[in-house]
Amino acid sequence: MAARTKRAAPRRSAPRRGWAYRIGWLIGRSILWFVALSVIWVIAYRFVAPPITLTMVGDIVGGRSVSKNWLPLSRIDPDMARAAIAGEDAKFCSHSGFDREAIENAIERNARGGRIRGGSTISQQTAKNAFLWQGGGLFRKGLEAWFTVLIEGIWGKPRIMEVYLNIAETGIGTYGVDAGAQRYFGHSATRLSTTQAARIAAVLPLPKLRDAVGPRGYTKRYGQALAARTGVVRRDRLDACLR
Repeated sequence: MAARTKRAAPRRSAPRRGWAYRIGWLIGRSILWFVALSVIWVIAYRFVAPPITLTMVGDIVGGRSVSKNWLPLSRIDPDMARAAIAGEDAKFCSHSGFDREAIENAIERNARGGRIRGGSTISQQTAKNAFLWQGGGLFRKGLEAWFTVLIEGIWGKPRIMEVYLNIAETGIGTYGVDAGAQRYFGHSATRLSTTQAARIAAVLPLPKLRDAVGPRGYTKRYGQALAARTGVVRRDRLDACLR
């Protein structure tokens, strides 16, 4: 009688992964790539001056010429950084990228239907100017928060201020305080009077609508107020993290 042969057990096929798994895998992989590339990008800008920003690209596409000139922070007149702190972010040296009080005030103003002003720190503005585009929206604000955390951790305060003062829009087609000083006063930002630094800082919130030469109305009054506050920043050493 012939020996009975054992029948091989049927091979189990690998479970088929559904579309939800595949989409999740792609999203997860995309997030990892984004995190890695953004960290590399921020590290690169820690040592290399940003060659161009999306705001500059917008001007170029719109047919405008772009004027910019990079200056190390050590060569920019100290009153320029003080004026920026006075006008944009009095707690620059003490916060970690976000001003909780300013954010809470902005939320309260929004709840009352008022105009939101003063919620973004210099760190947030630098993150936006260096890596993102202008405008609002939760998605862009989320990216701004991410890049703010990165530059605070990788760059430090002096580099943040250096990049901010060199890429912030200081007039139509004009970027950085040195190009702004050349445009408005005919000389470099290496030497600025307190009044001149305050006038450039007064232009920063609305650079396409304000002018630092012969300012009038609100711009004139705001520049005068910033000149006085610059002295307070100097006296109270609110710029100590830059020295």
